[in-house]
Amino acid sequence: MADEMNQKQEEEQPIPLLTPHQMGRFQLSHRIVLAPLTRMRSYENVPQPHDVLYYSQRATNGGLLIAEATGVSDTAQGFPHTPGIWTKEQVEAWKPIVHAVHLKGGIFFCQIWHVGRVSNYEFQPNGQAPISSTDKPMTQNIREDDVPVEYPAPRRIKAEEVPQIVNDFKQAAINAMEAGFDGVEIHASDGFLIDQFLKDTINDRTDKYGGSLENRCRFALQIVDAVCNAIGADRVGIRLAPFTDYNEAVDSNPLALGLYMVEALNKYKLAYCHMIEPRLASVFEKSKCAHSLLPLRNAYEGTFIAAGGYDREEGNKAVTQNRADLISYGRFFLANPDLPKRFELNVPLNKYDRSTFYTSDPVVGYTDYPFLEIAS
Repeated sequence: MADEMNQKQEEEQPIPLLTPHQMGRFQLSHRIVLAPLTRMRSYENVPQPHDVLYYSQRATNGGLLIAEATGVSDTAQGFPHTPGIWTKEQVEAWKPIVHAVHLKGGIFFCQIWHVGRVSNYEFQPNGQAPISSTDKPMTQNIREDDVPVEYPAPRRIKAEEVPQIVNDFKQAAINAMEAGFDGVEIHASDGFLIDQFLKDTINDRTDKYGGSLENRCRFALQIVDAVCNAIGADRVGIRLAPFTDYNEAVDSNPLALGLYMVEALNKYKLAYCHMIEPRLASVFEKSKCAHSLLPLRNAYEGTFIAAGGYDREEGNKAVTQNRADLISYGRFFLANPDLPKRFELNVPLNKYDRSTFYTSDPVVGYTDYPFLEIAS
């Protein structure tokens, strides 16, 4: 009898991931976030009508969605069919997508990025070299979509060119507001341009953007400052991954880097800080790791989003133990457009098909994952 009562009490307890959270100016109804996921369906860097269905499928009333990485300029691209937000055409193409998410009550942030050296002549204007904090090229020869690729030596950005790139991020944020987004997430992780300044195995500069932690973080914080001044800090998030080695971006003291950044970010009172778990140090590989996000979580004074290898049970546990406020889900949300409902009912998930993650098909592996059939 006691066991039955305990089981009933457990069943009546609210599911941690499905409890509300106040994220600055935004009232969230649950803590399950759509992670930013490169999907390569934006032909010629322009969002498409099929994106309306994809994002609206995953929108819930009071749920936070983060759009796929979106280029801030014509030098920002490094993958086929990824969206941009630097032209009027791109801004107009985003508007119906954002509107569809808002019709379902969703909160929608646009992740703004620059790939830096993770590019080649094919994606650059006039076939020029990609830009970076360094002139050291990438050594890997295959992209995440398993396509063989050669990465040429990048052109090291001059210090006097930095303000223009900062302005590109600022203008992209302004454009995102014009498109109707609720905010932007600055992409400062995964070995892309900002991360190429942050990580000391890539950044070999000797000017005010290299060397010390303060110098290596200067570029990122200048972007944060400019974007916050343009659209308001309560509409700005940032994604960081000090522990990961994506795109050959490694730091010799990732904890110190992470702590420096979150302590510098505290003064801005951003909408959130989004961190990738150390256990996801390599793409797709979840592993045991001595590091933890907990020191960064404890040091950061605002909403903290954790990403990387979470399932329902681990997400609930992280929220219960106050290791994160929100959990972002990538592959599970990709394959389960009704992920919050499935977590609520604790039912099986659709299996994702990795071979369709980065195809350009407007339907297959994109909008064709089934919803639960729930009897009315």
